[in-house]
Amino acid sequence: MTPKAAPGVLSESYWNDAGGDVWVEHQALLDRINQPVGDIVAERADPGPGARVLDVGCGAGATTLDMARRVGPEGLSTGVDVSGALVELGRRRARAAGVANVDFVRADAGTHAFGEAAFEAAISRYGVMFFEDPDAAFANLRRAVRPGGGLTFACWRGAAENPLSLVPLEAAAPFLPEPPRIPADGPGRFAFADPDRVRGVLDRSGWRRVEIEPLDVATPVSFDELMILSLRLGLLSTILPGQDEAVRRRIAEAVAVRLEGHVEDGMVPMTAACWLVTAVA
Repeated sequence: MTPKAAPGVLSESYWNDAGGDVWVEHQALLDRINQPVGDIVAERADPGPGARVLDVGCGAGATTLDMARRVGPEGLSTGVDVSGALVELGRRRARAAGVANVDFVRADAGTHAFGEAAFEAAISRYGVMFFEDPDAAFANLRRAVRPGGGLTFACWRGAAENPLSLVPLEAAAPFLPEPPRIPADGPGRFAFADPDRVRGVLDRSGWRRVEIEPLDVATPVSFDELMILSLRLGLLSTILPGQDEAVRRRIAEAVAVRLEGHVEDGMVPMTAACWLVTAVA
């Protein structure tokens, strides 16, 4: 049996327990709101026809399939993720779309033996902030990319620049024995909020010509969609199962009240405040 994740931690056990299943359930919503950032990553990274590309933290494979189409039938797009449920969904989607030049691997990209210089490029859309040992993980990815190959990824800037991420946690705090905490330096969603930390990790792990630029992308959602994102995905989803039904109900009501104030003309004008990071092996 997969061990339970500690509350507030999106660990490997989370992704291979109920967390992975919930992300599969809501994959259409996640794909829609994350696609604009994924498109920018893929466009910046595009190594051209015939290339081999590694998609780190690929989830259900939206960016993996995009890169497979970009590199064409002579190339190969490989997605890697720790979640068995999401990797299996990626495989089903590839079969349904008739995309043959794609491969999915269930593994930790930070430690998996991909082979020396196995890829021309590595990409990630929000998949690199969860490594337990970022230096070792990016050194492993560096070995997997041929010299001169590229690394392109998007990661979140800080919680203060993504204020809606804090609202559910603040609303839930009065009903919990301990206030939810977002780790400052990870692993977690905002582990790479400090660009100096990102640069240091990449420098130490052997990447060159590191460039980090702000990326702000509009990702509007409905109120109902924002409630799903707030309660069923992310940090609260790891905390709520440990509470009794009455507490869960009070938290959901408090979150709804707080989020209703952000609705404008029926939608919540959310923005993804990220870093777009590139480097060369």
